[in-house]
Amino acid sequence: MANSRSAKPTSGTTPGKTVHKIKITLRDSRPPIWRRLEVPSGITLRELHDVIQAAFGWEDYHMWAFESGRDRYGIADRDLGIRSAASKQLRQVAARTGDRLRYTYDFGDGWEHDILTENVTEPEPDTAYPRCVTGRRACPPEDCGGIWGYDYLIEILADPHHEEHEDRLEWLGLDSADQFDPTAFDAAEVNSALSVLRTVLAKN
Repeated sequence: MANSRSAKPTSGTTPGKTVHKIKITLRDSRPPIWRRLEVPSGITLRELHDVIQAAFGWEDYHMWAFESGRDRYGIADRDLGIRSAASKQLRQVAARTGDRLRYTYDFGDGWEHDILTENVTEPEPDTAYPRCVTGRRACPPEDCGGIWGYDYLIEILADPHHEEHEDRLEWLGLDSADQFDPTAFDAAEVNSALSVLRTVLAKN
């Protein structure tokens, strides 16, 4: 797929500053749970971790890592073979349209996210990044057992006669199953969460 715009710097743009449009999909989610984001190409993977946490609604309780080829980046840990995510930028590991990498959050539940570079463009003047363009479906609750545990949780919540129904409501802090909507997605809410991470790359 060809880029829709060349990534040449505009007036007021620092040379080399571009924007990555990426689609992040929670692996094995059916229907798919995903977010489409625009982020500075020079964002570090450590910063991208914060962006993903905010965009999906995770609470940053657990260990995490990015995988690019044979390399892993996260909180540096020699025993686990993880290099510092602060030392690598997105444009260094997924530079071109079609490039991919993996992000895993919570090594116990194993929430795996597939990250696809959809485009690399010049930044729009006076526009702050990162920003969420669109997405689908709610983020699963923390500690519900990975994607398969989440599917089971939805099944339990949909059946008021299930023996675990009341226990799961109590665990989620809900009065009724209607208070949890797995189809919910609000781009404005996501962008509000991302607002503290934003920067303007190009001025008019």
